[in-house]
Amino acid sequence: MLDFFTIFSKGGLVLWCFQGVSDSCTGPVNALIRSVLLQERGGNNSFTHEALTLKYKLDNQFELVFVVGFQKILTLTYVDKLIDDVHRQFRDKYRTEIQQQSALSLLNGTFDFQNDFLRLLREAEESSKIRAPTTMKKFEESEKAKKPVRSMIETRGEKPKEKAKNSKKKGAKKEGSDGPLATSKAVPAEKSGLPMGPENGIELSKEELIRRKREEFIQKHGRGMEKSSKSMKSDAPKEKGKKAPRVWELGGCANKEVLDYSTPTTNGTPEAALSEDINLIRGTGPGGQLQDLDCSSSDDEAAAQNATKPRATKGTLGGMFGMLKGLVGSKSLSREDMESVLDKMRDHLIAKNVAADIAVQLCESVANKLEGKVMGTFSTVTSTVKQALQESLVQILQPQRRVDMLRDIMDAQRRQRPYVVTFCGVNGVGKSTNLAKISFWLLENGFSVLIAACDTFRAGAVEQLRTHTRRLSALHPPENHGGRTMVQLFEKGYGKDAAGIAMEAIAFARNQGFDVVLVDTAGRMQDNAPLMTALAKLITVNTPDLVLFVGEALVGNEAVDQLVKFNRALADHSMAQTPRLIDGIVLTKFDTIDDKVGAAISMTYITSKPIVFVGTGQTYCDLRSLNAKAVVAALMKA
Repeated sequence: MLDFFTIFSKGGLVLWCFQGVSDSCTGPVNALIRSVLLQERGGNNSFTHEALTLKYKLDNQFELVFVVGFQKILTLTYVDKLIDDVHRQFRDKYRTEIQQQSALSLLNGTFDFQNDFLRLLREAEESSKIRAPTTMKKFEESEKAKKPVRSMIETRGEKPKEKAKNSKKKGAKKEGSDGPLATSKAVPAEKSGLPMGPENGIELSKEELIRRKREEFIQKHGRGMEKSSKSMKSDAPKEKGKKAPRVWELGGCANKEVLDYSTPTTNGTPEAALSEDINLIRGTGPGGQLQDLDCSSSDDEAAAQNATKPRATKGTLGGMFGMLKGLVGSKSLSREDMESVLDKMRDHLIAKNVAADIAVQLCESVANKLEGKVMGTFSTVTSTVKQALQESLVQILQPQRRVDMLRDIMDAQRRQRPYVVTFCGVNGVGKSTNLAKISFWLLENGFSVLIAACDTFRAGAVEQLRTHTRRLSALHPPENHGGRTMVQLFEKGYGKDAAGIAMEAIAFARNQGFDVVLVDTAGRMQDNAPLMTALAKLITVNTPDLVLFVGEALVGNEAVDQLVKFNRALADHSMAQTPRLIDGIVLTKFDTIDDKVGAAISMTYITSKPIVFVGTGQTYCDLRSLNAKAVVAALMKA
């Protein structure tokens, strides 16, 4: 049973809605719009919201969205067919009202679609009904029961009749395919004295009759054919040596050297090929330069251009008008038009360190967004797809929730409590180093920081934070801030409970008036269940304001696995009813990847969380905020 089915425009006007089990579809549809449509995540046509599964279809030509919702515990096989049928019927019935594409016409239009929808729903349900299982046949109805008992008796040393018959058929095929050679090996039935034909009481099969007729034909005509073929071969003289070039009497070149246009070779290799190889190695030839990503120069389009050349030569005006018609004429995009371009875009994204599955989903989302859309004047498929992909990538890097730490810290100051940030991640990604960078950034903005050393597992972790604290205190001494200590380390040594240390640090910061508490945790792999349980306990007990995942820009596909498993572990091992998950990402070592910035796309796409900070160096001031357009420009660069 369906909960609801709604049809609305991309401008937000609801044209028609069917209410089934659910009383309202506002909440799930709004979640679909916020999380999928606005975030350019339309690679999959289904979306899960609480206990509902929403399936949707986009009509890009008329800017419509068709959404159906049902309980996710149900398995409704007819939903896809229902959406396609409703889409087709709705467009055909209200084409004139939709083509005006104005909000006033859509508001004034009456879309009475209830009866049509109920009919389509009934047809879809009937077509998906499971047929009753067929009853098993009885032995009397089987083919084995129809055979006589004598045919199933086998004596020792005697082959079954069916196998003997199959062997005869195989032998007949081999003899028939031998051609003239079969006449010398096969013995005619007349000479061997074997009875043949139905007059002797033996019924021949169809294949045996064909074989014997073929043998008779070969015996009659085979010898003549062999003689004629031999004579034809003997009559054709074999030419030996190189044929002399033709010399024209009036050409004026009878006494000159004969021009030889054959390709000179060196050790069996043409010299032209050797020169091209040398140019390629030196980088002077056309292959020595790296070509830009140009999806328009495909083999299919080149073949199409070559095919249109002879047509243009027939008439100059016809070719000119045909070219203008192809450029100016409106054309709706289809999957076949975008397939070659999307394949190259997907390979390009994977080469730029985007996870393979995410690259496929991005291209699928662009295809769903552009399918059926009318192209603009003087625009190509390549430019249209590339522009749509760039817009999708920029939208993905700007998620729906924006983290503004400075504003949140000032809000916590008004409530007279410290702002708590917890850092987590795998081993060696740079949690402690980037914690010190963020501390320097906060100190520069005038906030006091308390660093909680909750990494009680790794040797030297506390000493590393103590060194950072000493250097940060030298950069911002109490004398410059009216005798107020701006940065301090809270430590309890090694082997202690990290959650307890974090709780004591937060209480100490509240009593001493610190603005921010930065909690450093031990590095752990995403598959280590005990350590992930301890991290979930620390986050659940202390309820930090911000949970930052520190990841490397070098890892590529591994970043997706880390983020997914960290979120899953925090949800599974949390003791709260609504578990606390990762709120933002700190991307480190961004200066080591050149233009292979695909890890940023993979991380934000898989979690819908923003990249708050980007680490680009080894000093305290090497901390940047993510520029979405600059990252996308580097990603699309060839």
